[in-house]
Amino acid sequence: MNPLFNHLWQSTVFAAAAGLLALALRTNSAQVRYRVWLIASLKFLIPFSLLIAMGSHLHWPTSASVAQPAFTAAATQIQQSLVVARDFSFLSRPVVPKASSPIVGILLAVWICGVFATLASWGRRWLRVRAIVRSAQPLILDAPIPALSSPSLLEPGVFGVFRPVLLLPAGITGTLTREHLEAILAHELCHVRRRDNLAAAIHMVIEALFWFHPLVWWIGARLVEERERACDEEVLRLGNRPRIYAESILKTCQFYLESPLACVSGVTGADLKQRVSRIMAGHRVARLNIHKKLLLTCAGLTAVVLPLALGLTNGLLMRAQTSAASAAPTASFEVASIKPTKPGAPGTLMRIDAGSRFNANGISVMLLLEQAYGVREAQISQAPPWLTSEHFDIDAKAEDSAAAAIDKLPPEERKEKLQQMLQNLLAERFKLELGHDTKELPVYALVVAKNGPKLQVSSFKPSDGPPPKDEPIKGGAPGPGSMFMNAPGRIVSTGAQIAMLADILSRFAGRVVVDKTGLAGCYDFTLQWHDEGHGPMSFGGPGGPGGPVGPGGPGGGPPQEASGPSLFTALQEQLGLKLEPQKAPMDVLVIKHVEKPSEN
Repeated sequence: MNPLFNHLWQSTVFAAAAGLLALALRTNSAQVRYRVWLIASLKFLIPFSLLIAMGSHLHWPTSASVAQPAFTAAATQIQQSLVVARDFSFLSRPVVPKASSPIVGILLAVWICGVFATLASWGRRWLRVRAIVRSAQPLILDAPIPALSSPSLLEPGVFGVFRPVLLLPAGITGTLTREHLEAILAHELCHVRRRDNLAAAIHMVIEALFWFHPLVWWIGARLVEERERACDEEVLRLGNRPRIYAESILKTCQFYLESPLACVSGVTGADLKQRVSRIMAGHRVARLNIHKKLLLTCAGLTAVVLPLALGLTNGLLMRAQTSAASAAPTASFEVASIKPTKPGAPGTLMRIDAGSRFNANGISVMLLLEQAYGVREAQISQAPPWLTSEHFDIDAKAEDSAAAAIDKLPPEERKEKLQQMLQNLLAERFKLELGHDTKELPVYALVVAKNGPKLQVSSFKPSDGPPPKDEPIKGGAPGPGSMFMNAPGRIVSTGAQIAMLADILSRFAGRVVVDKTGLAGCYDFTLQWHDEGHGPMSFGGPGGPGGPVGPGGPGGGPPQEASGPSLFTALQEQLGLKLEPQKAPMDVLVIKHVEKPSEN
């Protein structure tokens, strides 16, 4: 699931829970409800995945043997919707992210425009208030912060976040009596003590970032309402008479303009009628009883401790898996013979036999890298020229018990094991050291041509499995679920999938080919084009990396004509498919060190 969508729905649910909690606390202090809404606002800046990541780095004292918690499965399911999995290992197959939809770019542009529009609107108001402050004159007043007198009609308010100043309109002493003015000053100083401007500025940033989310603006209105009500309660608690205080608010609203920004806290705000009614009613605020204190405690623990606990559980599992992986034996060949290919030898031949025996003739290290890591030549950088120009004969065999265990694995797991064995062979005998990077590379997308595909659906099904190992393939033809190149520029498919064709075309098209046909079946076809320099090869089938690779098929196939269609033309005319050039970010192998092996 998209991490942004995850964060939005989690914050929305959190805000709804905060609303229910505020409703339960409606008879208590406004300060408590204000804090509840402020936490709901800050949740939009703090995704649960961050808390889970913090929890995953915590260490729980354990013994050498750690039993798996009973709630592990449930915790894992919950965590999948709370945190985006981060796998920093390099995958053993080419990963081509889907091309970004234009809609994503449009939505991003709209979001950026909305952010700038919101910030620009507030910036204009801030500059207007700042100009008023700069034109104001110092005012001698018995207050803990500097006071200024302004000729504007802006209501009394506190300007500034970290170094606040009290801004009063000139002539206010002629409008309000001393008692009224003292009540107003008590209200403003309450804003200063509570640092309401800082909290309002933070929420304004949240409103700018999440301007599209109506709940963010609704939370902003609740924050203003509860902060003014909290100040009202504090002013009355300090001994100011309700009637005088209510009159001071009404006169301020009558003669002066409301503050244009939430982060310039004034006297007005929220529903004026309700505020005056509450002030005059003299309603006493109920203290938090044990039940509501317990409710607040449980809500806080659920919001913070639960994600940390999920992260801690995940960290324990990951460390346990890492320990188990490090303790497990590494898949590798027991013996391996590597010799330079003799001059005049036929083309590249590869085969993986029962018992996990790997045999290759005339194979280059570049092709061996492609097989071992599931990449193409375009995804290998900093390769010395001899990786392609020099060829080797390799005969490698796994230990008998390990080979028997690998042969019993499902095809995909067997393929991964065999790839690990080839990777270890490269590291041990060729002293290969690799890094990895991500680069935007040109690729080809294999798509259906305008007039539709020209493919024959095969009777073979992947679920049928390969033929018995001791039953020879009749006529030397490729087995079911495989593709065979029995001559330069000639590919024969026997019940293979189009994804395998894309993999093979990557070797001849000069770019990685990505299957975007949407064709999921198995097909029989022959593709022939004019190609020089590629000998017989076989791909796919029930083997391992590259599949069982044979010596060129029955009689090597018919010879290719001296001239013929290009690969691009042949794909459209013979299969009803075509290659479209695109660009995509790709995982790239970076060769740090490699050397020629010694003969043995």
